[in-house]
Amino acid sequence: MADNPLAGRDLISITDLSRAEIVFLLDRADQLQSAIRRERQLGHLRGYLLATLFYEPSTRTRLSFEAAMLRLGGEVISVADARTASSAAKGESIADAARVVASYADVIVQRHPAVGSAREAADAVNVPVINAGDGSGEHPTQALLDLLTVRREKGRLDGLTVALAGDLKHGRTVHSLSRALAYWNNRLILVSPPSLAMGDEMVNELRTAGLQVDETDDLRQAIGQADVLYVTRIQKERFADPADYERLKDSYVVNRALLAGRPELTVMHPLPRVNEIATDTDDLANAAYFRQAENGLWARIALLTAVLDA
Repeated sequence: MADNPLAGRDLISITDLSRAEIVFLLDRADQLQSAIRRERQLGHLRGYLLATLFYEPSTRTRLSFEAAMLRLGGEVISVADARTASSAAKGESIADAARVVASYADVIVQRHPAVGSAREAADAVNVPVINAGDGSGEHPTQALLDLLTVRREKGRLDGLTVALAGDLKHGRTVHSLSRALAYWNNRLILVSPPSLAMGDEMVNELRTAGLQVDETDDLRQAIGQADVLYVTRIQKERFADPADYERLKDSYVVNRALLAGRPELTVMHPLPRVNEIATDTDDLANAAYFRQAENGLWARIALLTAVLDA
């Protein structure tokens, strides 16, 4: 790929990319989607092999990466439950596993419950490593597809008010998206119960980066002000005490009645949803979350061709 700034690079945090590099990937996603719609499969990555190492459950991220590789003519090796179905169950370290897999594959996509695990893998190998989620840390490729969705739904990435609602403490998707939105002139409204608020350190980071950040627990008020509502589930797997989860799990429920009068409000969700978005919103024109999930394929197609320089 001519003038490719990402050849051979890892993607661990969304801040590994500059604003220009993000736009490069979003434009590339648009181009490759059009080509694949015509051809069904391209040959950009023929002869290349992707390894997906998932130590936590996944549907959209793992399958969209694997579909992306196959749509580009490449091949895939995968461990879908690496905590129990790989040598991690025998005590193998992240670094050792990555070293071995890197000898088989040209690029590694890893999800792991420990913050910093993707960096540990990347530091151990000389093939590109893509972070598919490191605990409550980051999920940079989700941020790419989220930005692609916002740009397609709203026609721009700046001058927006984006309300992030739900579990902002543990939600790696909102951590990455918030950092990405700081590259443009935007306002964030953080909506959560106090015990699930985004950490002070990160809020200060976002404000220092130039974002206007407001915090509230009033979802209805935030909906009245936002251009984009990004809903996240309360993450049961991050709670040490199940009683805390039960107390908080239905803190916010977005339904058709709550969205009445705001047809221009784009509603997003990284999925899976539990109870936080009612199914009666699914047929609304501004409910973008299934389009958002599809955009994951195009964003990851763009990224794989970029890091493999093909």
